Amino acid sequence: MDGPAFQRIPPWVKAKLTPKAITTIQEVYDWVENECIPAEEVMEAALKEHRWTTPPIMKELRKKAKARGLFNLFLPNHFEESPGLTNLEYSCCAEIMGRCYWAAQTMNCHAPDTGNIELLAKYCNKEQKEKWLKPLLEGDVMSSYSMTEPDVASSDATQISCSIRREGNEYVINGRKLFGNSLDNPEMKTIILMGCSDPTNPSKWNRHSMVLVPANSKGLTQVRNLTIMGEDHAPNGHGQFVYDNVRIPVENIILGEGRAFEIAQGRLGPGRIHHCMRLIGQCERAYELALIRCIDPSKMPRGKLIGQFDSNIEKIAQMRLEIDSMRLVVLNAADTMDLLGNKAGKYAIAQSKILVPIAAAKIIDECMQLYGGAGLTQLTPLPSMWTYARFVRLADGPDAAHRHQVGRDEMKTAAGFRDRHAKYKEGSKVLAKKWL
Repeated sequence: MDGPAFQRIPPWVKAKLTPKAITTIQEVYDWVENECIPAEEVMEAALKEHRWTTPPIMKELRKKAKARGLFNLFLPNHFEESPGLTNLEYSCCAEIMGRCYWAAQTMNCHAPDTGNIELLAKYCNKEQKEKWLKPLLEGDVMSSYSMTEPDVASSDATQISCSIRREGNEYVINGRKLFGNSLDNPEMKTIILMGCSDPTNPSKWNRHSMVLVPANSKGLTQVRNLTIMGEDHAPNGHGQFVYDNVRIPVENIILGEGRAFEIAQGRLGPGRIHHCMRLIGQCERAYELALIRCIDPSKMPRGKLIGQFDSNIEKIAQMRLEIDSMRLVVLNAADTMDLLGNKAGKYAIAQSKILVPIAAAKIIDECMQLYGGAGLTQLTPLPSMWTYARFVRLADGPDAAHRHQVGRDEMKTAAGFRDRHAKYKEGSKVLAKKWL
């Protein structure tokens, strides 16, 4: 574990890695370094030619990665379908994947399929797994996760109003949705949709259900593709949809009526910080580009290398400290989930979700500054990296919602601290009587 694949992994994490994990981390490193990063320009050109279909080079890379056993690495080892890694071990792999924006997709470790696969593996029955989970695990199809709606406050999922109404042996769906993967991609076959099935239930947490919707369902229309900060993210994309009397069989419901929030909370475990894991890899690559710029002899303002200016030396040091700090936060969240479960790890997950995208955008922005005007162009991958970091701040919910959850939980501890500090004062009075 002396090579570059393990260079940034803390000693306490190395001590927990199994022989299988060590081998896998090295294989992922070799794959990304030798197969993905060198193919970035070819992939970019291929996407221009095959805008809404998976480019042939991506299909070839996925086939090769699957043959090497580098598929579905994200699925935690307590699932029977898992390749055997813990969340902590996968974190080490995901950071390496993050060095190339689309490398995770070559290994079937890309969003939203990762979260969807874990959801299906955790909550679906045997028949549903065979029909919906197996094709995703094999990499034969892609999927979408559909919660956000244009007509309600998206940060409050209890307001989701898309109607799921039972009629005999069918559910009928009506409503509007945002951000599910684009129907323009013919490989997108499965939609996991959250809607309101019992609007009069006195408990707002038991009004909603999750169902499986075939992407080719009659009555499902894609209004348009949405851009994210000017990017259409083809071929996966982000659509805006209308469900007009879409009918699905009752067996397409997941777990049962009224259990959507239970399922959603289960999905918001490891999948919620996969972006954070990959962002650290993005930051490491941006940092490397900054170091290269600092020693570029063709860039010598006022006769000095960029890296010889004290202000830039301090910037490099600060970036190093912040990247290493981000990594510790994410690894702690992954380890907490492994040891105590997703529910117990929600605080550490929230820490990662809030802190990492903000820090990543800041670091990448500093790297762009070192490149001057070129840092804003396609001459480096930095603008795309920054856009990804900014997008991730909202991809799994706005910062304010996560901060509110963390702050609310922390406020619950205030009374205990008040009592503790009252005891300090009582103890001080006792000691004062004796010694003063």
